[in-house]
Amino acid sequence: MSSTEVTDLLVALRAGSVSLDEVARRFRERVWPEAGVPETHTYLELAAAAQQDPEPDVPGSFDDVLAAYDRGEITWEQYRTLAHAAADAINAEAAEGRGRSAT
Repeated sequence: MSSTEVTDLLVALRAGSVSLDEVARRFRERVWPEAGVPETHTYLELAAAAQQDPEPDVPGSFDDVLAAYDRGEITWEQYRTLAHAAADAINAEAAEGRGRSAT
């Protein structure tokens, strides 16, 4: 696994050198890369997408957080807090019209 800002923050969180509140604050301030999954608009598109192989993880994305949770490196509470923080950043970005749709 290569080091990214996200993985570095998670390592610092596990080491206790940074608090969960600080990581969440940083997550709210960053720009999150979009996953390479195309949007679906119909049930047929959704069904077709569900049968495709998953896209590879995007370094520096929330994929890093999910992987850390799956490996047991962060708790459910930490995961939930960080997921909300990342969602706040993505929603703010969409509200400002910087790329993502606010759907």
